[in-house]
Amino acid sequence: MTDDALRDFDLESFSADGTTHPVYRSGSGPAVIVIAEIPGITPKVVEFARTVRDEGFTVVMPHLFGAPGRDPNPPAHGWPGTVATGARALGRVCVSREFSLFATGRTSPVVAWLRSLAAQEHDRCGGPGVGAVGMCLTGGFALAMATDERMLAPVLSQPSLPLTLVPGRKRGTDISPDDLAVVKQRCLAGDLQVMGLRFRSDKLVSDERFAWLRDQLGDAFVAVELDDADANPEGLLPPHSVLTEHLVDEPGTRTRQALDDVLALFRTKLLA
Repeated sequence: MTDDALRDFDLESFSADGTTHPVYRSGSGPAVIVIAEIPGITPKVVEFARTVRDEGFTVVMPHLFGAPGRDPNPPAHGWPGTVATGARALGRVCVSREFSLFATGRTSPVVAWLRSLAAQEHDRCGGPGVGAVGMCLTGGFALAMATDERMLAPVLSQPSLPLTLVPGRKRGTDISPDDLAVVKQRCLAGDLQVMGLRFRSDKLVSDERFAWLRDQLGDAFVAVELDDADANPEGLLPPHSVLTEHLVDEPGTRTRQALDDVLALFRTKLLA
C-alpha cells in the first residue's frame, strides 16, 4: 500500500469552543465519526472509512495529528520515514492539552470538540443519530462522546487510554465519573449499545480494562476479543489494530467478522 491522496474526500474545517481542526468527509446518509489512531489518518484508516461509507453512511474523519494519507509502513518511505512519522504524531499528542494520556477519571478535553462535531453532522446528515469509532489512543473517545443522546453507536477499537505503563491504569478508560454516570444511565435505559474490540494479547488493552467495561455497562457492552492467530501477519507491530493494520479482509476470518459486526451495529442503530 502507498500514500493515499484522499481525492474522494472533501476537506473542510470545524471550529467549536475556540478549537479548530481539519475534517475529511465523504458519502451520504447518517454520520459516522472515524477517529484515527497513531500515527494518524493512514491509508488503512481511509480504507476502513470507505468501507463504512459504502454501507450508506457519511464518514467524517477529524485530523487531530499526523500526516493525512501517509503510509507509515517501511516499504513506502523506509524505516527512517516510518520512525519519523510515528514520532511526529506521538510528539503532537504528548504536548497537546487536548489529550489525557495517563490521567484516570478524566475525559480528554478534545472530546468536547468531538461532541460538537457529531452534533453538527447529525444536523447536517439527518437520521436517528450518529456513530463513532475511536482507535487506540482515541478508542475511549467514542465512549465519552456518548453522553450526547445523538450518539447511538460508539465503537471502542483497542481503547488504550489511560496508558497502562503506570501501575493502576489497567482498569478504566479516559472518561470522567460524571460522563460515565450519564453513559451508564443510557445503557441501563436501553438507549445505548457499546462495542469494544481488542486482541487478547494486547498489552495496551488489558483484560482488566474490558472487565471494567463489562462491570460498568453490563449487557450493553459487546466485547469482540481476538487471538494473535487472527491478526494479519503483515502488520507492522504485534497484534493491535483490529479494523486497520491487523485486519485480514477476507470472508470467514475473525477480523473480517469483527468488521462486519461493527457495520451491523451502525446499520441497526442508524439506518433503521
